[in-house]
Amino acid sequence: MHQTNKPVSLWRKIREGDKEALFVLYDDMYFHLVRYGLSVYADSDLVKDCIGQLFLKLWDRHATLNEVENVQSYLFSALRRSIVDYLRAESRAGSTVQGLYAEEGEEASYEEIIIARERDEELKRNLTDALNALTPKQIELIRLKFYENRSYQEIADISSQSLKTSYNTIYDAIKVLRLKLKM
Repeated sequence: MHQTNKPVSLWRKIREGDKEALFVLYDDMYFHLVRYGLSVYADSDLVKDCIGQLFLKLWDRHATLNEVENVQSYLFSALRRSIVDYLRAESRAGSTVQGLYAEEGEEASYEEIIIARERDEELKRNLTDALNALTPKQIELIRLKFYENRSYQEIADISSQSLKTSYNTIYDAIKVLRLKLKM
């Protein structure tokens, strides 16, 4: 198979429900996506998280994905949208406490500050509840992936699991977190 057709072939297989093709595409594109993502926003943790979320969304929607002629461009665009969406959401969330000033420079009211603090406390409670819904193994693998930035192969080696089992465990954990946090 000609190298330039490999991503298109993998894309076709993903659309047909081949999870292994998703792993291969992830491995093939990861370095390029990180490099591109860092050109969009210089926070490697955020970029890596957005890449993971992108591939989770691809798998969640694999049956409804359209045909794509240039998979790399599609993934770059999707990653850029993901980063921008995250930053917009972050700026809206951050504006509750940090940006409690009107455009004219007015200070926020006492009630607005109390409401913002209550929202922050609710977010912390929701996050704690979501983490409590995970199994100890899921928590361990999430820690390895997102806090220690380990590759799926490293995680598989550390946890004495197959690569596929490690990926599936992390995928399931993220699904639980997204469901609990309604992301």
